[in-house]
Amino acid sequence: MNVRAPHVLSRALLYAAVVVVVGTLFFPVYWMFNTSLAPQDQLYVYPPKFIHPNATFAAYAKIFRERPIARWLANSFVVVVLTCGFSLAISVLAGYSLSRFRVRGAGGLGYLMLASRMLPTTLLVIPLFVFMSSLKLIDSLWSVVIANVTFILPFATWMLKGYFDSIPRELEEAAYIDGTSRLGALIRVTLPLAAPGVAATMLYSAILAWDEYLFARTFLNTTSAWTITVGLGSFRGEYITFWNEVMAASLVGTLPIIVIFLLLEKQLVGGLTAGAVK
Repeated sequence: MNVRAPHVLSRALLYAAVVVVVGTLFFPVYWMFNTSLAPQDQLYVYPPKFIHPNATFAAYAKIFRERPIARWLANSFVVVVLTCGFSLAISVLAGYSLSRFRVRGAGGLGYLMLASRMLPTTLLVIPLFVFMSSLKLIDSLWSVVIANVTFILPFATWMLKGYFDSIPRELEEAAYIDGTSRLGALIRVTLPLAAPGVAATMLYSAILAWDEYLFARTFLNTTSAWTITVGLGSFRGEYITFWNEVMAASLVGTLPIIVIFLLLEKQLVGGLTAGAVK
């Protein structure tokens, strides 16, 4: 009897399960791409075609020719960069303070910040609109950046606090003995060890800022100031919607987030503090 047969069978079943799961997850992306290549006269054919014999990239050329897609992508990129920068700068200091300083009410403050993240955006949009109007920031990307930071900051702080809690204090104390200040220990010792947490927080902030629609739709009025999410909403027509153009624009708007994820993937796969303290 071949004793390796059960082992080979189990591995084959495992690989088959992985293929099924990955195929299920990536099928929507494939269907978006397939629909974006469909000619106009084949958008509503039944049964639907999984491979269009007359596939064309005309929808991609049309959306860039007739819509300011590049401008919308640039606006979204500016919003993401500024949102991530301000969110990380504030949440790193706030999370570190909640993790390291033992003051009365610190735990309750952390839970209060986490609870504030549960507030729906619809509850915040009207007060924020009044606030932005008073600052004359309506139709400015700064209004979206400030609103995104307000919404992202509580959970980002909580995420980083958890990572800072997992880093031994002895490493910072050793840096103090060498003459490093608390801020220097944070920058030179703690932050490099918390790189996976910082990367996860950055990715979280980037995804939320890139996908945000309600604030951008409320604060930005002119077409040239729109972000990509607001621009995608404009593809839906009053009487007819060309879904190949919608799918083409959606894929173009999704690619930057995929690139960001691939760049941060190495920092997300594991902690860097294992074995730091013997």
